[in-house]
Formats: sequence, C-alpha cells, structure tokens
Amino acid sequence: MAVTVRIPTPLRKLTNDQAEVDAVGATIENIIENLESNYAGIKERICDEAGNIRRFVNIYLNDEDIRFLDGTTTTVSDGDEVSIIPAIAGGASV
Repeated sequence: MAVTVRIPTPLRKLTNDQAEVDAVGATIENIIENLESNYAGIKERICDEAGNIRRFVNIYLNDEDIRFLDGTTTTVSDGDEVSIIPAIAGGASV
C-alpha cells in the first residue's frame, strides 16, 4: 500500500528537507522499514534499539494515534496518511 508520510521538521534533514514523502507497506512497521531504506537513519530517530516507537514520538494514521489502534502492526490502506509527531515537553507553570 502506498501512503503519504508527514515528516516533522527535526527529521527533514534525513528526507532532503521534504515535509511529505511516499512510503509503501502493509503495516506501520513496514512503512518505517520502507522509510529507512529510502532515508537512512530515520528509523533510529523513530524507534529504540528494540524496534519500539520511542516514547517521545507519536505516530498517527489518518489522525488516529496508533497506540490506540494496533501499534506498529496497525494495517494501512492505499492513500492513507501517516504523521510522525515528536512529543512537545516543557513550558512554565503559572
């Protein structure tokens, strides 16, 4: 399945400054592997050493957090949109 992947600004140096790239695969895990084969080094920024999504990275499939679906085994369909969103931390208390 071909999907569009939205790339966050911190990772765009790995995708030649592209904000969106195409990827193929049947699951989120396959999409990440396909991204890695096309943009070396991106997987280590998204996944930890065990291959799990890093806790400060959120991945959405068509606006749904994959943590509430089937995680990396979530299936994708042709034309879906995958968004990689780094978690935002910090701020000041009032």
